[in-house]
Amino acid sequence: MSPKKLSIEIEHLVGQFYSLSEEADRDAATRLGSDLATFESITSAPPPFDQLLDHHKHMTVTVEAFHGQKVDVVVHRTKRVDNWYSREITLVTQQDKKIVQYGIVRLNVDQLSEPVWSRIESEAIPLGRVLIEHNVLRQVQLCGLWRVSAGPSLASLMQVEKGETLFGRTALIYCDGDPAIELLEIVAPVPAD
Repeated sequence: MSPKKLSIEIEHLVGQFYSLSEEADRDAATRLGSDLATFESITSAPPPFDQLLDHHKHMTVTVEAFHGQKVDVVVHRTKRVDNWYSREITLVTQQDKKIVQYGIVRLNVDQLSEPVWSRIESEAIPLGRVLIEHNVLRQVQLCGLWRVSAGPSLASLMQVEKGETLFGRTALIYCDGDPAIELLEIVAPVPAD
């Protein structure tokens, strides 16, 4: 039986590390602005971003397959409040050191076994790879797709121009049937062939 569908509040994820702009244009809760970026809810992403984002798989596996090489995680900031741990990350290809993804992860430590939590807390390997290597029974639920206009912080972290249009998603990972991990994942621009 599949778990009950839950939603992710992007405001809560972004708010882990960024203050939301009071002047942000709000249109039925689909636009949100911060120093990180401006987010607009969309129903579909253009190619090839649709294949990178519109699925129920781990992004670690997806970006590795798309770019043809393994990725490493770079943790920029972390925060722990009670049993909730958050981190702001980028994923970087191992061979050519290209930034391929930005993310904010918020997870419930109590939903993970000690060995799994210990590996995540080490900040040494991407979250998806930890869950896969530890055979955690997991289900990834796509919650929303986003058109993202890079603010100064996202532009700096992803090495793109301020205002550049990117695409992302919010997702929820269930571990052993329980909602455990909330995600904001934004992929890097893809050069035209």
